[in-house]
Amino acid sequence: MTAPRRYITTTIPYVNARPHLGFALELVQADTLARHHRRRGEQVRLLSGTDDNSLKNVLAAEAAGVDVQSFVDRNADAFAALRGPLALSFDDFIRTSSDPRHRVGVERLWRRCAASGDLYRKEYEGLYCVGCEQFYTPDELVEGRCGEHGTEPQLVAEENWFFRLSRYADRLHQLISSGGLRIEPAARRNEVLALIEGGLHDFSVSRSHSRARGWGIPVPEDPSQVVYVWWDALGNYVTSLGYGTDDTAYDQWWATSERRVHLVGKGVVRFHAVYWPAMLLSAGLPLPTDILVHDYLTVDGRKISKSAGTTVDPAALAATYGTDAVRWWLLRDVPRVGDADFTPDRLTALADADFAGGLGNLVHRIVTMVHRFRGGTVPVSAPSSGSALVDVCRKVPGLVDAALADFDFRRATRAVWNIVEEANRCIDATRPWELARAERQGDSEAAKRLDTVLVTLVTACRVLAGELRPFIPDAATRITGQLTPAEGRLPAARPLFSRLQEDTRPV
Repeated sequence: MTAPRRYITTTIPYVNARPHLGFALELVQADTLARHHRRRGEQVRLLSGTDDNSLKNVLAAEAAGVDVQSFVDRNADAFAALRGPLALSFDDFIRTSSDPRHRVGVERLWRRCAASGDLYRKEYEGLYCVGCEQFYTPDELVEGRCGEHGTEPQLVAEENWFFRLSRYADRLHQLISSGGLRIEPAARRNEVLALIEGGLHDFSVSRSHSRARGWGIPVPEDPSQVVYVWWDALGNYVTSLGYGTDDTAYDQWWATSERRVHLVGKGVVRFHAVYWPAMLLSAGLPLPTDILVHDYLTVDGRKISKSAGTTVDPAALAATYGTDAVRWWLLRDVPRVGDADFTPDRLTALADADFAGGLGNLVHRIVTMVHRFRGGTVPVSAPSSGSALVDVCRKVPGLVDAALADFDFRRATRAVWNIVEEANRCIDATRPWELARAERQGDSEAAKRLDTVLVTLVTACRVLAGELRPFIPDAATRITGQLTPAEGRLPAARPLFSRLQEDTRPV
């Protein structure tokens, strides 16, 4: 039987500045899901990339006194380079300004929607937020300002191409309310349904060549206009698979894949849950199956944002505190619903408690006992079939599956941590050092019990390392190495983690 296929994507960020920790959250979440499903035997393709064809990028390049392509290239390289510091396993990385797959796919998508009668030109005047690359109506503003960026939008009047979004309101509502297009968490699904019920208006899908400064993909058969950045960017989910070419990846990962999963921040739900599905319906293409929405990271209560200047460099953070600590904080401390405020102290306190004081201490104790009581050789006895620790290890995979199916990384890490807590309880309850003392005094039953306890603990830690691998792959590799015999003996116990609060510096 062919393994199920799962296509997982992140959003593609503007490259008007270097990456920040808010986007790193989405990258690490997507990577964790991809690693988890690969480990469960599924075929997975993980996509990330950069949104290069934005007016924001043009304006930022002009402010920096650099030509647009050089500016975009430099910042896009910084996003791609997060693979190392964050231990990412994406299979593909698309850049919308330079990837040859992208333009032909966007043009094909445009022509398919045009053939459906869903594109038309009209004159328009509206309030435009450059930060969002979006028009707003006055009642969508907060005291006359964009709620996302806190800036006053510009009044823009021009003739553009529009997409007949209003035509698809009923179909979108039915798909979302029935679960055919799944949006998690439920609060975000309800927001989208309320948006649709309030009435959908056709939206502009092009910009004049002059206002776009000539940057972007020309509208097919109308070079006076360029394709609106959101239309352009949303297309990456299929253009990266060769839509518009003869590449079979499109059929494999989009047309016939069992799950097509988008991870997005709450600020762009409208585009992914309304605009994008409507575009696909118009073009006669399959829709995503899942839209998983995360909230924001904040600093001092303010959203981490390039535009707002509240940034934390994830690469620098990983260089200072380590990849494991950064990934673990993003997955263990950030809630499924609600914003999370970041401080280095929160990150280091969690890492020291869970890694140095918890996980690292547990593995070190067990390996030390195997060396002290059995010369480093793991006993050949079977794990204790009736122990609570064996029962916990048996249940954890299902708990992790259920938590990640609900897009709840905090609950998933808590489920894995059940093994750490139960293993420590097992040590406290069985007291292996006392069994070893009784063994030295000739108690053969104590010797058998000690063998069983040690093999149960080692087996549990191997399960633990496997279940941790999607979350903190580097640490899981170190744990596995500590528990893998060489020439019949475990490596000597060594610290797996160092305490961070003893030697930190500001990021």
